[in-house]
Amino acid sequence: METVFASFPTYVSGFLVTLQLTVWSGVIALALGLVVAALRVAPLRPLRLLAAVYVELFRNMPLTLIFFFEVFVLPQFGVIPPLGFWTAVLCLSTYTSAFVAEAMRSGINSVGVGQAEAARAIGLTFGQTLGQIVLPQAVRTVVPPLINVLIALAKNTSVAAGFAVVELTATGRRLSQPNPADTVWILAGIAVFYLLLTIPMGLIAGAVERKVAFSR
Repeated sequence: METVFASFPTYVSGFLVTLQLTVWSGVIALALGLVVAALRVAPLRPLRLLAAVYVELFRNMPLTLIFFFEVFVLPQFGVIPPLGFWTAVLCLSTYTSAFVAEAMRSGINSVGVGQAEAARAIGLTFGQTLGQIVLPQAVRTVVPPLINVLIALAKNTSVAAGFAVVELTATGRRLSQPNPADTVWILAGIAVFYLLLTIPMGLIAGAVERKVAFSR
């Protein structure tokens, strides 16, 4: 137990790396997922097919395998550096964007078809219809599932521990090696820091879900 309190600055350092991974990966995943979701409902079949392949590929592939591919294969072609914070962000964001895209697509499909038809009838383009008519209505319904996706992302950052990124899980492993007798307490401390990140996100998701239900 004393090891936990004595290592508090180390915990904070690992927590900050996990928080940064979550924020950067989340922002990129949301932007990329929105683009993919738009392509999935685009009027052109090749674009829909391309987006569908992207979603099915990343959604059904283990995150660890994505890390292996982007860490050991892409660097051979000079695409990205082999290891590091931003490589982990790339792996996490591409993986998470597939789930974001599906959540966004479900929200888009929940908007009545008549509204999109009415928008096209008055001369709005596909982009204008999506951005001005459909998405503003879809966002309310997709916020809770999107936050759940981000919670999963926060927990998935632990995979980066196996690829030279010293976040919370890697911090726990480093602390446990010289203090094997305190492993349980060290892991309990790691769990507490993860909860500090995921519980507020869950509360936000619940609050938004109740607000959306009330507005309906």
